[in-house]
Amino acid sequence: MPGLTQVAIVAALEREVRALVKRWRVVEREHENRKFRFFESGKAVVICGGIGPEAARRAAAAVVAIYQPGLLVSAGFAGALDPELRVGQICRPSRVIDAKDSSSREIALGQGVLVSAASIASIELKAKLATAYGAHAVDMEAAAVARVAEIHGIAFAVVKAISDESNFEMPGMDRFVASDGQFRSVAFAGYAAVRPWLWLRVIHLARGSAKASGALCRELEQYVRDATPVTGELRTISKA
Repeated sequence: MPGLTQVAIVAALEREVRALVKRWRVVEREHENRKFRFFESGKAVVICGGIGPEAARRAAAAVVAIYQPGLLVSAGFAGALDPELRVGQICRPSRVIDAKDSSSREIALGQGVLVSAASIASIELKAKLATAYGAHAVDMEAAAVARVAEIHGIAFAVVKAISDESNFEMPGMDRFVASDGQFRSVAFAGYAAVRPWLWLRVIHLARGSAKASGALCRELEQYVRDATPVTGELRTISKA
């Protein structure tokens, strides 16, 4: 509930955290003339703000303004840049880099580097990001959530589950992300249905997403059970 929340989790899509929030209380609240849907459970809250940095920024700002949490967690799926990372593995980085401006933020607890890109990463982009930043995984939202945490002086953490490996070519999904960050799944299904060469990739991605969601929700349950923020000192460091 507002004012009592210790852990706020910002995800992109509900399907990433469905197993975690399926029995939580659902409420709708307004912030800056936008309505947001929140999942509440004890001293924890989850908001699924949409895909991309701007959607993540709006969601993080809303949950901070309304719930005043002690810990802000960017959670969801990530693509592997490290060939050794497999679908379903958990990534809790010690450093988050924004590919837009190369600004970098450190997290006291964690290991490895996560880079946030502005688009869904192809194999080619994954290789470029790995080389440019020495990153192990890529997402689209963590850097934006980190920036909100820094502005408000809130502890920050990242919990990502690998949904696609470094050699997996995503099936051109950027065009199906709406302006509000929501994924137009019906339009994508129609697009893929008439392109048989995409079917195996779509099936593979769906299986990977399901495995990643299960792993992610199990990891996040620890935050919810404890309802105690893990200290995550956040500070801006020099640009890469």
